This record gives sequence, C-alpha cells and structure tokens, in this order.
Amino acid sequence: MSATPASPDQPVGADQSVGSVQPVGPAKPVAFDPHDPLGLDDLLTDEDRAVRATMRQWAADRVLPYVAEWYERGELPGIRELARELGSLGALGMSLTGYGCAGASAVQYGLACLELEAADSGVRSLVSVQGSLAMYAIHRFGSEEQKQRWLPPMAAGETIGCFALTEPDHGSDPAGMRTYAKREAGGDWVLTGRKMWITNGSVAGVAVVWARTDEGIRGFVVPTDRPGFSAPEIKHKWSLRASVTSELVLDGVRLPADAVLPEAVGLRGPLGCLTHARYGIIWGAMGAARASFEAALDYARTREQFGRPIGGFQLTQAKLADMAVELHKGILLAHHLGTRMDAGRLRPEQVSFGKLNNVREAIEICRTARTILGANGISLEYPVMRHATNLESVLTYEGTVEMHQLVLGKALTGIDAFR
Repeated sequence: MSATPASPDQPVGADQSVGSVQPVGPAKPVAFDPHDPLGLDDLLTDEDRAVRATMRQWAADRVLPYVAEWYERGELPGIRELARELGSLGALGMSLTGYGCAGASAVQYGLACLELEAADSGVRSLVSVQGSLAMYAIHRFGSEEQKQRWLPPMAAGETIGCFALTEPDHGSDPAGMRTYAKREAGGDWVLTGRKMWITNGSVAGVAVVWARTDEGIRGFVVPTDRPGFSAPEIKHKWSLRASVTSELVLDGVRLPADAVLPEAVGLRGPLGCLTHARYGIIWGAMGAARASFEAALDYARTREQFGRPIGGFQLTQAKLADMAVELHKGILLAHHLGTRMDAGRLRPEQVSFGKLNNVREAIEICRTARTILGANGISLEYPVMRHATNLESVLTYEGTVEMHQLVLGKALTGIDAFR
C-alpha cells in the first residue's frame, strides 16, 4: 500500500491516504503564514498574545519612527519619559511579583523582550537592566525595607536603576574585581572603585554595586546622589548607540550599614541576576533577527533585477529559507526555556544554551539579510545594519561566546575548564 504525497497546500493530517487508511479527524485546511511558518502562535495563550500586541504597538508608536535618528546621533533622548511609559505598561520588573510589579509569566516577559528588541536592542537593554538586573537583585536579595523603598518607583519608571558588576579590567572574571567596600566603626560602608560599560548609569537614581569586602563579594544599593558617586557617559560607540552606557566612579562613597543586600554573599548573587537577564536576551535577539528577516523578505518581493523580483531567484530563496529556519527554531527554543522557567525548572546551563545559540544565529540572520538588501543594507532607512551592530554588543555582554561554551562544556563533560 502506498500513500499519495501531500501537496504543498494540503496540511498534514488531511486526507492523503488510499485504501483503508483514514485521516485522523476532519480536514482543516491551514494557510501557510510566512511570518509564522511553524505555527508557533498556537503555543501562546490569549493573554500572551495581548502582552505581545501591547508591546509591539508601543514600540511601533514610540520607538520605530525615531530610532534611526537616535542611533545616528548616538543618544536615547527622553529616556526618563520612555521609562515612565514602560512602567505604565507593566514592562519594568515584569516577571516579579508584588511591590507594583506586574507578576507576568516568564513567557510573557520574553515576548515583551522580543518586541522591544525588534525595535532596537538599546530599548530592550533599558528594560532588561531595570527589571532583570537592578530590580531583580533587590527583589531576590534585598531586605523588606529596601524592597519597599525602591521597587515601587522602579516598577513605575519613576526611578531608573543600573547594575554595576563589570570593571575596566575585569569582565568575564568578576571574582577579580577591585572595587572595595570597607566597613567602618559604627557600621557605615565606604565604597571605592570603578565600574565600566554600565547601561543606564548616567540616568540612574539607584545603582546596585558589587564590591569586594572582608567577608566576600557583597551587593550594595547605592543612591546615585551620594557624595563621591559620578557616572560619566561613554561616547564614541558603534553599537547600542540608542542606549545610555556609562562608567561609574565610586570615590569614597559612604553608605549606611543597611545599604548592603543581606541575602547575597559571594558571586552567587550577581551571577544569579545575570542568569535572569540572559533569559530575556534569548528572546530579544530573536526580535532583532525577526526585524531583519522581515525587512529582507519584503525587499526580496519588490526589488527587481533582470526583469523579476529577486525573491524569485533560487539563491535568494535559499537564504530566506535558512533565515526562517534559524529564526523560528530560536523562538521555539526561547518559548521552551520560558515554560521551564515558569515551571521552576530552568537551569543556568540551559540559559547559556539559549544565549549562545540565539545571539549567534541572530547575527548571522542580520548579515544574510544585509546581503539580500545589497547596498541598501547599510542604510539606516532599513533596520538591518543597526540590528547587526547592536548584536555585536549583545554577543559579548552578560557572558561572551567563550564563557557560555565553557559553561556548557563543563555541564557536558563534568570537567571545569575555567581553571
């Protein structure tokens, strides 16, 4: 007995049989959606889709019309207003509960990151650093007094936060940090040191700063109006240009005894925060990839060479097919990790898996999209080169390719290659 092959327009499960073989259930023709070729929308709830639609519309109204100019000028004007708007949407500290936070699912937070980064990585970084680093650190490791003081205004976007771990000479090796907090008689702490590449630093009202102490690495909640604190903005970037990036200078910043995060001792604290933030990157990178893929797909349908749209040539179709496969595999991976996080089963090694794969593939999608657009691919009239250069930063921040490879290598072999 042989079965007739399915036609391209016939869904699997429809009547493709001969003889006694019968289809399972009634035939339901399903149109192929080039923007969702795997039908991944079927995995989402109505609430998930509503969150996605809200964030997509906000980005379309408040970011996309202006972001090319912001990028060209190397600034993010009106960042405080944008933060308040994002706070009103529940996007800041979105997956945290209480203290004015939305208490959304991990999947919904991921969808928000995807839509924000489809507009620009810098805007998604604003939200990630605020919610998944600064707010998460206070929510997870802070005292009740710290939570009550800082989380409600941060959730509303009234106070912007930053997360200070990386130093000029210590990025992938945070254990070597030189910033030092000395406890003085009476219990006060005095912080001295420098931090580098700090998103939101120059506009932050509060900084979560990690420093060495005599009892190990500790986290401190630092109001940025303290004497001795300064945050000069870093200029001359060729990536994440529509984002505020700063150096933090801590010149004998005096803090009360209760400024320390009581539940964080050692690297477990900052690394736990990074795991939470990296999860958002797994989704966000697919937003940049989606925007670049869709720009290339639209261009291929309308750009004519040799008397026909370039989308009709085999080599262009091969590029589009490969891009679509990696894009939607990446989104499927992100959704899978989101469901694991919602179930309390997501491991740090799995987050490394997702960041390593999705950011690398997103960069390749952007580069391939640029070849389809030809010379137009380098123009800010299209989003492709902007996304590609932004992703060069996303590739290395919150864990370089090599660090995530070694995390996975250790998990696979049981041998620690970091030492």
